[in-house]
Amino acid sequence: MRRWNGWGDEANAMDLPKSAGKFLSSLLGEATPLTDASLAFVCEQVPPSRLPEHMLVKTEAEDRVRHARGQSLPDWLAMRSGQFDVFPDGVAYPENAQQVQALLSYAKEHNIEVIPYGGGTSVAGHITPNASERAILTIDMGRMNQLQDLDSESQIATFGAGASGPMVEAQLRAKGYTLGHFPQSFELSTIGGWVASRSSGQQSLRYGRIEQLFAGGSIETFAGTMDIPTFPASSAGPDIREIIMGSEGRFGILTEVKVRITQIAEQENFFVTFFPDWDAAKSFCRDAAQNKITLSMLRVSNAVETQTQLKLAGHESVIALLERYLKMRGCGEQKCMLTFGITGSKSQNRATSRQIGRLSSKYKGVSTGTKLGKRWQGNRFKLPYLREALWLQGYAIDTLETSTDWKNVNQLQDKIEASLREGLADENEPVHVFTHLSHVYSQGCSLYTSYLYRCADNYDDTLARWKKLKVAASKVIVQNHGTISHQHGVGKDHAPYLPAEKGEQGMAVLSTLCNHFDGDKQLNPGVLLDD
Repeated sequence: MRRWNGWGDEANAMDLPKSAGKFLSSLLGEATPLTDASLAFVCEQVPPSRLPEHMLVKTEAEDRVRHARGQSLPDWLAMRSGQFDVFPDGVAYPENAQQVQALLSYAKEHNIEVIPYGGGTSVAGHITPNASERAILTIDMGRMNQLQDLDSESQIATFGAGASGPMVEAQLRAKGYTLGHFPQSFELSTIGGWVASRSSGQQSLRYGRIEQLFAGGSIETFAGTMDIPTFPASSAGPDIREIIMGSEGRFGILTEVKVRITQIAEQENFFVTFFPDWDAAKSFCRDAAQNKITLSMLRVSNAVETQTQLKLAGHESVIALLERYLKMRGCGEQKCMLTFGITGSKSQNRATSRQIGRLSSKYKGVSTGTKLGKRWQGNRFKLPYLREALWLQGYAIDTLETSTDWKNVNQLQDKIEASLREGLADENEPVHVFTHLSHVYSQGCSLYTSYLYRCADNYDDTLARWKKLKVAASKVIVQNHGTISHQHGVGKDHAPYLPAEKGEQGMAVLSTLCNHFDGDKQLNPGVLLDD
């Protein structure tokens, strides 16, 4: 059963070792968990629906509660406290494009706001309803989840937009293929959501971001169906795919997604190597990307994240042996852990391994082989469960991400971390901050920063702490040549910062597109554009 007030399945958890509590209290101080509201209590707060009756729309309280929030930290605090403020007036679960079109016609006729809902994994406020005089309908695409067609000659697969990551991969792997799109939200996020938010997967070095994978499809709009044909390439004007990717439900609702797939690789392994410091690890990643070494992924943690991961891993005696070995090899307190994947045929992978070995030696890397890599692979989608584990001990955790050019990486990282580390100084509250580089390109890379702080004595003050930190870091990002979002989209949380990136003319173009598709601002208002 999926949690109604947090991440994932109730049967799954990420247990912290006993030593983790001591580590966290030494960094942040002793913490006291806040009291959680019950589902029954929240359901009692749901007001009567304002929607006219429709055969596809459910207005039961629990459906509305379970679709009222995503997975941002403000969403989390609302769910745990029971202070939702606003609920959708109803939820629809269409099973085909015709039903989606019928729901849009219903919304248009009755002046209803519409929120598209994929896996409910948004961390930027995409699916959180605003207080509105109009009724609000959430359209859950989860029943449109089937592989509809597979063109093996062109290697294009067609899915219903509500297919989750596991559903996509299971249906493709049964036929010998993979999409290869593995965001950390893979367990719950959907293929339509990936397109709508311009998602990036952990192995984008091999398979590409969603921009490279999205080949075409169908989107239902207030004016009817817009079909996007599949072409390997085209110079026939601006690419309509690019208009739809990142549109975040403002133009219509994706119902059918066509993607470029790949045959399952003959061999895949993940490895962990440690480098003496951040600059060595970063330079390794830059050289690997610019020399186009055929890796499937690269992820490197800075020194603080490396230390944090080792502390939270448990197995203290084993970790102590590892640290002594690494220190003997020149990787001391500033060591940085790099995880990388090699995917392909056996002969390709052997050649890649030789290239990686030479480059690693150049920067004094110390390989630990595949043991830690296999551990990472087995736990790669479990990290979102860490928020639950920390919450139960009285700590809040959140993340933010950006990308920038290589020459700007260190400056931007330092400023982001400083803004967070010092963000609660007026309350004498420490903040634990660490960063990893999660995706690399010839031009630059992404930076993914996590921050932990103690919950306050109440929910309102805990949210106020988050707002201080989020605003400070977001301002630093847009003022220092970083994108406000590398992989999580804009939503409502990032919308105020988008003009700094797009400029006056760019914002005018986006506004014109929104007005074309939805002049009355019924489709996900407040998302993408701060309107």
